[in-house]
Amino acid sequence: MSIVTVQLGQCGNQTGHEVFSALCSDICGTHGLCSKKENESYQDACKERFFCEEESGVPVARAVLVDMEPKVISQTLSMAARSGLWRYNSHSHFCQKQGSGNNWANGYSVHGPRHKEAIMNLVQKEAEKCDRLGGFFTIMSMAGGTGSGLGAFVTQCLRDAFPTSFILNHVIWPYGTGEVIVQNYNSVLTLSHLYHSSDALLVHENDVIHKICAQLMNIKQISFRDVNQVIAHQLGSVFQPTHTAGGGSGYSRNPLGDLMETLVPHPEFRVLGLRNIPQVPETSLAYSTFSWPGLIKHLRQMLIANAQMEEGIDWQVRPPQPGSSTPSTNKPLHFNTSIANLVILRGKDVHGVDLGSFQDPSLYTSWLNPQDAFNAWKTPRAFNKYEKSASLVSNSQFLLKPLDSIVGKAWNMFASKAYLHQYTKFGIQEEDFLDCFTTLEQVISSYTNL
Repeated sequence: MSIVTVQLGQCGNQTGHEVFSALCSDICGTHGLCSKKENESYQDACKERFFCEEESGVPVARAVLVDMEPKVISQTLSMAARSGLWRYNSHSHFCQKQGSGNNWANGYSVHGPRHKEAIMNLVQKEAEKCDRLGGFFTIMSMAGGTGSGLGAFVTQCLRDAFPTSFILNHVIWPYGTGEVIVQNYNSVLTLSHLYHSSDALLVHENDVIHKICAQLMNIKQISFRDVNQVIAHQLGSVFQPTHTAGGGSGYSRNPLGDLMETLVPHPEFRVLGLRNIPQVPETSLAYSTFSWPGLIKHLRQMLIANAQMEEGIDWQVRPPQPGSSTPSTNKPLHFNTSIANLVILRGKDVHGVDLGSFQDPSLYTSWLNPQDAFNAWKTPRAFNKYEKSASLVSNSQFLLKPLDSIVGKAWNMFASKAYLHQYTKFGIQEEDFLDCFTTLEQVISSYTNL
């Protein structure tokens, strides 16, 4: 099944470009560990998901690019074309001459309704090119105006126009120190609206990715492109073809559906986090060796201690003891309870890996059978030059602290009516804010009580 990617705003378009570049670079690589037949099967499965072949032989991304300013889209189109490996469809983009001024309400209430028909026509055309549409993958940020406001509006339109298709929103979480003065308002409005129309939200935090660039990739002057390349690598590690449990010998045909079935067992819990190991500079790969037991041990501890990278994990955090009748509020400090986890393994000797440590019932909430809460996907084909790599997509309490922080900061601003006039002039009233706070406070409460 094919996925149509919708890139929204500056951040969405820049990240989307790096994602398609990473996918294309991976399928163009040579992998001696796999037979020629398996390599071809992998490449075909990836192209079916993300690209449509044109007569010239250059794969064309199944994507719609949307921004209210032309500069980033123009750069993105030309960078892809210059690569020679893939390109965007030159007609599948929409831009205007005026941005949203970092105002969620401007993107949602003005640009959205005004340009709905043009944007949805482009989406419809991309959807009709798919032999079988698996769903939509949107890439957007939360802090600004277009990505967040227009992104929330377009997601709502996708839900209305394609009620039976899966929608996964990839959301870039803003830096905690602040990029935009009203980023907490924009974030609260974005998340609460997405919670009503999306099937799941896959979140990347800018602060975490920045840390990975600095500490694991040893990048001295970190650019947005560096950040986006790390995100793209992590997304590729999940969305490139794999064999799912019980899926037979062929590659999974319905990546979004498989992901939702595995990780979103209840509509109240739809926030997903992603960890990927190892991540090292390309120059160090030739001198690095990794073992499956070591990778799995680190990945599990990253999960339960809520560590976002393999450096600095708190090894003191342990799951609650089985049989203990302690209420959930007295769980060991900092222990990260999960609803569901998916481990994706790629590389050499992958089928003999022991994943029993992820099936421990104490990792999971009590209302779901641990056998249903954990899944593993595998492929012997290496990914992006890593001989062995492991990814974890988790529906857990990982986002509680940053979510609580953003809601708290937004509430403090709202209580003093700071900047509210910027939103009310575009039709977003105080009652709308209160509804959004209520939605997110319910989400926080639900995850806290796992």
